[in-house]
Amino acid sequence: MAASTTTIKPADQSFIRRSADYGPTIWSFDYIQSLDSKYNGESYARQLEKLKEQVRAMLQRDDKVVDLDPLHQLELIDNLHRLGVSYHFEDEIKRTLERICNKNTEKSLYTVALKFRILRQYGYDTPVKETFSCFMDEKGSFKSSSHGDDCKGMLALYEAAYLLVEGESSIFRDAISFTTAYLKEWVAKHDNNKHHNEYLCTLVNHALELPLHWRTRRLEARWFIDVYQSGPNTNPILLDLAKLDFNIVQAVHQEDIKYASRWWKKTGLGERLNFARDRIMENFFWTVGVIFEPNFGYCRRMSTMVNALITTIDDVYDVYGTLDELELFTDAVERWDTTTIEQLPNYMKLCFHALHNSINEMAFDALRDQGVGMVISYLKKADELKRGDVHKSIQCYMHEAGVSEREAREHIHDLISQTWMKMNRDRFGNPHFVSDVFVGIAMNLARMSQCMYQFGDGHGHGVQEITKARVLSLIVDPIA
Repeated sequence: MAASTTTIKPADQSFIRRSADYGPTIWSFDYIQSLDSKYNGESYARQLEKLKEQVRAMLQRDDKVVDLDPLHQLELIDNLHRLGVSYHFEDEIKRTLERICNKNTEKSLYTVALKFRILRQYGYDTPVKETFSCFMDEKGSFKSSSHGDDCKGMLALYEAAYLLVEGESSIFRDAISFTTAYLKEWVAKHDNNKHHNEYLCTLVNHALELPLHWRTRRLEARWFIDVYQSGPNTNPILLDLAKLDFNIVQAVHQEDIKYASRWWKKTGLGERLNFARDRIMENFFWTVGVIFEPNFGYCRRMSTMVNALITTIDDVYDVYGTLDELELFTDAVERWDTTTIEQLPNYMKLCFHALHNSINEMAFDALRDQGVGMVISYLKKADELKRGDVHKSIQCYMHEAGVSEREAREHIHDLISQTWMKMNRDRFGNPHFVSDVFVGIAMNLARMSQCMYQFGDGHGHGVQEITKARVLSLIVDPIA
């Protein structure tokens, strides 16, 4: 039977609509609109430029100095990345890495592993076996007897291993197993001696929870600024730059969320659809994790709107709508015609109008040269989703394979690792055809997904306090 001829049963008949009990938003419209920052002033921008010039001078040292002491420059680049300010110095960093990449003067595991990780991080397809050959036996396994009490080196190797690619999976497993066991044992021995080992213990515990390559850059920057400040070799110029830049970027993010919040209120979806997730702040938080740089505000604003629409329509399909209603709603979206929605219930009319108006406005604004067909076509392919609850991957594998929860978790973790190795390979495979921005967005989306669901559902309910703390630290509270 064609969807357009289906008759909807009145909502007050025997059908009992479900509710996911998501609860109301904890971020009110008035609260979001009240966000304000003093760091969007010209005086702070001028101060930032002065600090950036000082850092550029550090990166532009004489070539001979770089050739003789690459470790200093590698650590500088690593700190800039972890502090969240490396995006200001991409050209300088690439020039430095070009001079370093073919130098083979390194002797220590720490220097070799740090160089390997940073080069791969910036798209260099550095060979793993040749790089680490002096630390491996004839079978290609890492030699446990050659490292002694070298926690820094083992931590660097641990982090570097997560930049391996398909085809290097056996080395990956060996390196991760080897370094994880070492680091756990090292922490157990030294964690009580806070006076001498607090900084290194903090870095090790942080890495064992989640490797650097899998972490969202903005949360890592906020965490590392505090850690770096209390570390043994703090560079005050880097620290001042990181703090000031964080606060200036946060001011930009506040304007972005205020814009998205006004749009969300205008749609009426959050106030009128009490079965759906009213999560405009969380939807914006996703975009900060995906692309935080201040010049991509338009991308964040539009992505937040799309995220909010997807979240609402997902709840329509998975929670609230009847099958008859959903067939008609799908037909209306496929036709992309407001005249086809008369048979829909009021809550679906509201959804369709918000979807139709917002997507058309974005399409005409962003893709006027190419036409809106691309966006509309993509959108139609997405509402093809069938109704039904989404089961957790761990539960699915436990049911399919008949294994315990622990075994299922290990299997899913292995799948995540395999997927990251594929992404790492793709990062090297298309350096001239895919922009660095696009590659960064794709990988950051994976990082943000891990972040939001690391401890449960950080988007809908369950671990809202964790998400709240993260939002406050990134979007609301400046660094003192």
